[in-house]
Amino acid sequence: MKLHELTPARGSRKPRKRIGRGEGAGQGKTSGRGQKGQGSRSSVGLPTGFEGGQMPLKQRLPKQRGFHNRWRREYVVVNLGKLVRFEKNSVVDPDALTEAGLIPRASSQVKVLAAGHLGHALTLRVHRISAAARTAVESAGGSVDLIGEQPAPADAEPVGKRAVRRAAAVVKRAEILARPKTPRVSEPKPDGKKPARGAGAAKAAGGKAAKPEQARLERAGKRKPAGDADAAASDAEQDAPQDSEAGTEDTE
Repeated sequence: MKLHELTPARGSRKPRKRIGRGEGAGQGKTSGRGQKGQGSRSSVGLPTGFEGGQMPLKQRLPKQRGFHNRWRREYVVVNLGKLVRFEKNSVVDPDALTEAGLIPRASSQVKVLAAGHLGHALTLRVHRISAAARTAVESAGGSVDLIGEQPAPADAEPVGKRAVRRAAAVVKRAEILARPKTPRVSEPKPDGKKPARGAGAAKAAGGKAAKPEQARLERAGKRKPAGDADAAASDAEQDAPQDSEAGTEDTE
């Protein structure tokens, strides 16, 4: 076989429909679009799945909203009151429950609840059982054997990097909280008191506390202390000549 001998399958390729070539061709004038309406225009612009205005199929279907756990396990519930039909000291497992018609199939996950009363001893081999149901079975003289994969206990070691890091952080925090706390003690001064500063120092020395602005000017050297200024003024008054009446009479 050569390349020019290859032909497509019969009926897979059809000639294009030639429209708008006159009324005699069968697809002339309106070219199969009809006379009027939305579909006869050149730009229809209908969305995918449009059904002429009625409720589309994608909106008529029921919706499944919310979170769905992909690892969820469904259990078939069997109450204790249903187990009275089994004889004393018999083994109740999924096969026996299937034969009794309590579960649909032997491969179902079985969980026993404490509804009802069990008066004789039985050996239960189920996947799950409530705490109250276990107490009732054991008090009647029976026993419970869990089958299948069981959840990890609360005190089991963590699995995965994130769980390991979280467990290490918890241990580290517990160690930090367990450390003894030592109180911080400051060294006392020789006299047992802190040295006074500023206005407190002036009061401790027995004098009046200087005003903050005056103290600042004194430190800058722009103004003399108020006490020295008063003393200088009094000395100048004593040195100045006094005009008395006796001196005036002598002069006359």
